[in-house]
Amino acid sequence: MKTLFAWFMMAACLAGISPASAQATRSQWRVATEAELAQSLPARAPVEKERIETEMRTASGIMDEQGHMIAGVVLITAGYSADGKYSHYLLVGSALRLATFGLKPGKYVFGWKRVPEGLDVHFYDAATGQEKGTILAKQLAPGVRVEAFRVVPSNDHIVLQIGRFGITCNVAD
Repeated sequence: MKTLFAWFMMAACLAGISPASAQATRSQWRVATEAELAQSLPARAPVEKERIETEMRTASGIMDEQGHMIAGVVLITAGYSADGKYSHYLLVGSALRLATFGLKPGKYVFGWKRVPEGLDVHFYDAATGQEKGTILAKQLAPGVRVEAFRVVPSNDHIVLQIGRFGITCNVAD
C-alpha cells in the first residue's frame, strides 16, 4: 500500500500537480443538515406568480466545503395552478450537467410523468416557468429505499432520487 501511495505521489509531482491541488480541483459534497435545509429551502416556494407550500419533511440536499448547496423538497400543489405540472422545488448552488442540458445556479421546479421506461422529468425555471430541459429518470437498483425526494452524493456525480427512480447529474466545476 505504501508503494502504491509513493507511486501516486511521484506521478503527481512529475505531472506538476501537488496532492493538495489534485484534491482541491473537485468539490467534496456532504449531506446537508436539517438546520441547513430549513435555512436554505422556503416553507412557501416562489413558483411563477404563486407561493406554493413545501413539505419540509421530504427535504434533502448536499453541501460542499464552499457552502454551495444542491437541495430540493416536495411541493404541495393541490389547489394551485401548478398542480400536475410541478411536483418538486430544486435549489441549485453549483451548476449541474444533466444528460442533454445544464442548470446554472438558481431555483427550479420540476414535474414528472410515468412512462414505460421510467419517469419523464421536465425542469423549469421557478420564477418564470420557462422549461429548461427534459430527462428520463430510470429505475434504481432493487433494494434501494424508496424516497419522496433525495439528493445522493458520490465521488464523481450526484443522483436526484424521485421515488424509486434516479437522475444522474454531474456538478460542473
